[in-house]
Amino acid sequence: MENSQEPETNETPAAELPADLKYLRLLVTGLTGTMIVGLLVLIAVIVIRFNDKSLDFPETLVLPDGVRAEAYTQTKRWQAVVTTDDRVLIYSRDTGKLSQVIELQQGKD
Repeated sequence: MENSQEPETNETPAAELPADLKYLRLLVTGLTGTMIVGLLVLIAVIVIRFNDKSLDFPETLVLPDGVRAEAYTQTKRWQAVVTTDDRVLIYSRDTGKLSQVIELQQGKD
């Protein structure tokens, strides 16, 4: 008896995926791509933000000799500089001149 069937191979034809599974695969792929793009944008924003060294310290303010600024803030009427020697220097925004010096004292624990 001769068998007229084709010889069997180890290869099986690719099974067609159900429509729901194709849709799910498409959704997962889209979500993965969106998450990758979002992560890259987040990393770029963090890098740009930490590389921004711009302290808008006005060049017109003249600090007393030997004084180093530690912090700076401003309003519409005045500018304040906190120094490393625990003083707050208040400057007039209109004139740029020193108008007040506040000595900071450490509280007792």
